[in-house]
Amino acid sequence: MSRGWVRVLLVAAAVLALDQLTKAIVRSSMTLGESRRVIGGLLDISYVHNKGVAFGALAGGGAIVAALTGVALGAIVVYFVMRSRTAYLWLPVGMLLGGALGNLLDRARDGAVTDFIDPVWWPAFNVADACIVLGVLGLLWVIEGSTARR
Repeated sequence: MSRGWVRVLLVAAAVLALDQLTKAIVRSSMTLGESRRVIGGLLDISYVHNKGVAFGALAGGGAIVAALTGVALGAIVVYFVMRSRTAYLWLPVGMLLGGALGNLLDRARDGAVTDFIDPVWWPAFNVADACIVLGVLGLLWVIEGSTARR
């Protein structure tokens, strides 16, 4: 196994572990629907379930969501296989895989994703969601950087 794959798997495992740990803490210490103010007027911790994808879209479409996620993960893995020597590509790929797996695990276990980070100006999300967003941005950064060097 190449060093790139080892790094991808380590990042994915770290993201998955942190995501599942934080969700377990919320599930064990709060009731569904409960909200606690953390940073006055800016951030709440709110235990909610999201049965859809981003902002609740495709709610109730479990098979569709799983299929789309599988296709996206497959495309990312293929891209990594083809470009595994690209500097730092392992980091966003690991973040994307770990985040997607964290949310898929929630769907398989609970039928919904546990969200809890709740800024007052934005819908609630979780560690996996944050890593997915950062992973996409990182992937674009790495791709643009490698294209600019050519």
